[in-house]
Amino acid sequence: MIKIKKGLDIHLKGKAEKILLQSQKSDCYCIFPDDFHGFTPKTAVKAGDKIRAGAPVLYDKNCPEIKITSPVSGEIIAINRGEKRKLLNILIASEKIARNVYYGKKDIQRLTAEDIKKTLAESGIFAFIKQRPYDIIANPQDTPRDIFISGFYSAPLAPDLEFILKGEEDNFQKGLEVLSKLTTGKVYLSIRPDCQSECLKNAGNVEIVHVEGPHPSGNVGVQINQIKPINKGEIVWTMDPANVLFIGRLFNKGAVDFSKIIALTGSEVKETGYHQVILGANIKSLAENNVTQDINLRYISGNVLTGTKTEPDGFLHAFDNQITVIPEGTETNEFFGWAMPGLKKFSNSRTFFSWLLDPRGKKEYSFDARIKGGKRAIIMSNEYDKVFPMDILPEYLLKAIIAFDIDKMENLGIYEVAPEDFALCEFVDTSKIEIQQIVRNGLNLLYKEMK
Repeated sequence: MIKIKKGLDIHLKGKAEKILLQSQKSDCYCIFPDDFHGFTPKTAVKAGDKIRAGAPVLYDKNCPEIKITSPVSGEIIAINRGEKRKLLNILIASEKIARNVYYGKKDIQRLTAEDIKKTLAESGIFAFIKQRPYDIIANPQDTPRDIFISGFYSAPLAPDLEFILKGEEDNFQKGLEVLSKLTTGKVYLSIRPDCQSECLKNAGNVEIVHVEGPHPSGNVGVQINQIKPINKGEIVWTMDPANVLFIGRLFNKGAVDFSKIIALTGSEVKETGYHQVILGANIKSLAENNVTQDINLRYISGNVLTGTKTEPDGFLHAFDNQITVIPEGTETNEFFGWAMPGLKKFSNSRTFFSWLLDPRGKKEYSFDARIKGGKRAIIMSNEYDKVFPMDILPEYLLKAIIAFDIDKMENLGIYEVAPEDFALCEFVDTSKIEIQQIVRNGLNLLYKEMK
């Protein structure tokens, strides 16, 4: 049992009801290379090509065996590039009748770790395995010390993993069995003490760890820090539990199946719930006519802390399991808002008097996307430490990253962290600094330096 004491649960309006809603199939799908950190994309297709689901679309220039494959069968309609010909995304028009690349059903017991890695890399599923340090796509040539999977989500309005796994028990267990063959150590699966899912509680081929506490207790980086920290020179792999299903389906069916159940959440969604979609789906059909009208809205692929801003006709990003819709806040004009008692405003520092009406911290709030302040110098006020449960000094690590002092970065624990671990620090930060981007830049620079 691991008890996380530091952190912060942010209760927002618009949590997804545990019902599966009907939705139209997307006509267009999108692949974002930037979703896969550490991946140097090289196109394997051109506009106008016909492609089957599971066929390679991109491969890694530095590690060609790692591929990103198409989630659907259809036609490549656009390969969009930005400045200096940077690859932004690839759009695929889907066919009505799916055609898949067949990789064949295989007996896991007869396969070596190298055979499994090769199959996962060819099918495009290996790109969903991340490594620490650096929080990048794992290298199939490495053997991880251990593999970590967080069996619950704790972010604001996060989907219920137990609901997502219903009916997928065989695929989830098969995925765990495959991952256990890829490490000489253990596969750690963290779950809540009150977990009701037999699929999670009785999972085989894993070491089950019970974790309780506020967000970010569901972050795999926090769990690694508490269970078995990373030392210099060690490599561990991590994987989102919903993506473990991709592995199980591949070995059970012999073909890739990138379908997933995602949550449609947010205070501006009229009917929240879950939708079954395919990776990279257009979100227009999910949110259209189901959101508040006549105000500007912020569409987010992911949660409000770590998600990516998108458009009403945008697309679901590769590692996201929810779509969040909140007010943009551009129509809000407050007269002396900072001086008002703020009885309806959330305040972690108790600046407003709303905490008097909600002493247990269970009230749900409606947030908008305003920053409410300007950037200023880092204030050493211990505010990060109150919500950062890892045995790391976040302020000093951030300063070392900004200065790019490699020795200090190593001594202060940069090998254990990922940008998502600093999301709450960014939320409570009075300096309005983009902390997650600073951490990402530091990890990228350090990876290039060490490589």
